Amino acid sequence: MIEFRNEPFTDFADPANRQAMEAALAKVKAEFGKVYPLVIGREKMFTDKRDQSVNPGNLDEVVGIQSQADKKLVDQAIQVALETFKTWQHVDPHTRAGYLFKAAAVMRRRKFEFAAWIVYEAGKNWAEADADVAEAIDFLEFYGREMIRLGGPQPLVPLPGEDNRLYYIPLGVGLIIPPWNFPLAIMAGMTVSAIVTGNTVLLKPASQTPIIAAKFVELMEEIGLPPGVINYVPGDPAEIGDFMVEHPKTRFISFTGSRDTGLRINERAAKAAQGQIWIKRLVAEMGGKDAVVVDASADLEEAAIGIVQSAFGFQGQKCSAGSRAIIHKDVYDEVLAKVVEKTKQLRIGLPEQNYPVGPVIDQKAFNKIMSYIEIGQGEGRLMLGGGRAEGNGWYIEPTIFADVKEDARIMRDEIFGPVVAFCKADSFEHAVDIFNNTEYGLTGSLYTNNREHLEYARRHMHCGNLYFNRKCTGALVGVHPFGGFNMSGTDSKAGGRDYLLWFMQAKVVSERF
Repeated sequence: MIEFRNEPFTDFADPANRQAMEAALAKVKAEFGKVYPLVIGREKMFTDKRDQSVNPGNLDEVVGIQSQADKKLVDQAIQVALETFKTWQHVDPHTRAGYLFKAAAVMRRRKFEFAAWIVYEAGKNWAEADADVAEAIDFLEFYGREMIRLGGPQPLVPLPGEDNRLYYIPLGVGLIIPPWNFPLAIMAGMTVSAIVTGNTVLLKPASQTPIIAAKFVELMEEIGLPPGVINYVPGDPAEIGDFMVEHPKTRFISFTGSRDTGLRINERAAKAAQGQIWIKRLVAEMGGKDAVVVDASADLEEAAIGIVQSAFGFQGQKCSAGSRAIIHKDVYDEVLAKVVEKTKQLRIGLPEQNYPVGPVIDQKAFNKIMSYIEIGQGEGRLMLGGGRAEGNGWYIEPTIFADVKEDARIMRDEIFGPVVAFCKADSFEHAVDIFNNTEYGLTGSLYTNNREHLEYARRHMHCGNLYFNRKCTGALVGVHPFGGFNMSGTDSKAGGRDYLLWFMQAKVVSERF
């Protein structure tokens, strides 16, 4: 087996790649409006209750129509998953990994097509969509190799006269509840990490991006994954969410989303239901309030570029987005001016036309972000943006607030949109204190040319992924295992060498001779 290597990103400056992407966009648009079923075992079910997935960049376009599950169908899916688990748990780890490798090969061949679905349904530009697909491929390749490693002999201290062996065995039936902002990468990574370890799952996609998930489920069926390993059950979270989490046969929940939803799942999962014989496991990634710190010795041009990329990439709709800029007082004005000037150059428009800035995901997100912009008007000095941008979609101008106090709401609350707050620090140590002044702890970035400051930050900046002299977004599978502290989740590291252990339990068998 070849060593794992990250999937390269597509160079859209190459005319051949541009033509391929344009062709994929046209192909996908021709499929708009199709109705997608639930998938429970071998059955594909078209229900009377359906939900439209609308292009956030062009509200006149219906990307697809998704059938919705109710509690009865969710219970049926759990029963199918339980039955399938009886056999799937005993499939050889190499064989389970083989399904992931085959899926990665097919996805690689259809890379532009999957990216096109992301452009339309999630509102990502070409580069962001391409990176989403590349990360999904990486998860498939990486987790497959990890399962082979963990499925082999595990080191134990030898004892004369005994044969001792440690095995990693799966947990059971799990719930996969992914987010909409990485609708292929995170959704696929969460799903395949659970199934390659021998579990069976119910996949409940994000309500905003179900069609991409449906396409992934189609792909897994195409490559021959046995029916019932992945059961596809989109539905209204208010109707089926608690039921799924509280079901006595649910063994674990893998969730990526908001802090409030994650805490609710944690609370509901902690209470044992009648007939439940285990403590449910929760793997959760719940967001962040990330920051870029710039000290007086930094390369200010590079720092400004990093702030703009961190704050406004995919309209700030990343849990790793740099929504705070904490700048040393000696360079504050210069960095702020550079960021404002670079942000002015960002063009806003349709993702399919590859504009740098596109829409936010839906009206709910739009309203929330605009409400925080209104709050920001009273907490800082508006330097740029602050309004709705033109277009038949949920477009918001990239927004910059200056002179924001460290305890302001827009410095503390996760906004999840194209808004960045600038805060002035009196010293480097003060900047680090401001950075840590949050209930989250996901990502952070520090720009400095001072080695003592780098080492101080290594010890004192409290977050799961800390980057020096680069932006705070863009983690790569295997290179930057991803996950944070505090209210950012359960400290699991997606794309890391210990991640699959969250979906297994260790069994030791000892034989005396």
